[in-house]
Amino acid sequence: MTGATYTVSGMTCGHCVGTVKSEVGKIAGVTAVDVDLATGKVTVTGDDPIDETLVREAVEEAGYELTAV
Repeated sequence: MTGATYTVSGMTCGHCVGTVKSEVGKIAGVTAVDVDLATGKVTVTGDDPIDETLVREAVEEAGYELTAV
């Protein structure tokens, strides 16, 4: 298992958290997504490293922006 933490901007509520978790969770190989609304931190866990580009695209699909890795 490997994990990476990203910072996402624009999340303001529980619905935002659910949307980000849902989109990122659709990425092949992702086994868990943990979102901390207060800090904007999103931790993505997978069996193998997950391509940052895929995470960025999923976050943007959810309507938010990946601001830091």
